[in-house]
Amino acid sequence: MITAGDFKKGITIEWDGGVWNIVDFQHVKPGKGAAFVRTKIKNVMTGAVVERTFNPTDKMPRAIIETKEMQYLYNDGDLYYFMDPETFEQTPLGKDAVEDAVKFVKENMNVTIRYFKGQAFSVDAPNFVDLEVTKTEPGFKGDTASNT
Repeated sequence: MITAGDFKKGITIEWDGGVWNIVDFQHVKPGKGAAFVRTKIKNVMTGAVVERTFNPTDKMPRAIIETKEMQYLYNDGDLYYFMDPETFEQTPLGKDAVEDAVKFVKENMNVTIRYFKGQAFSVDAPNFVDLEVTKTEPGFKGDTASNT
């Protein structure tokens, strides 16, 4: 259990039936009244960001997020297949879990998948990838800030 007074950026908690990551927090001690903690939290499953205030003595369970390095294999319609390099087990994930990471990942590239209670909720692409621009639209007169 963690109290709201111990909040720090990056901590993941279970609250209100969901898993939330603390994006920002501020301990407020007004001149009159009790102190409180103003937070900005993000739901890791849906991506929704909300602002909430907590009493510093409120307790909530800390969420355990597991990460696993997996290899991207291919996509089949709306499903994207990833393989565990140790067990060679393939895991299909929906487009909502893959989101923007698939734009920067090529086949056979390693990615990091995050799990909560055995359910994958996000895919993180590597920090650096080598991609090649294969097609671009030509520049037209008036589309630039300078003479080209």
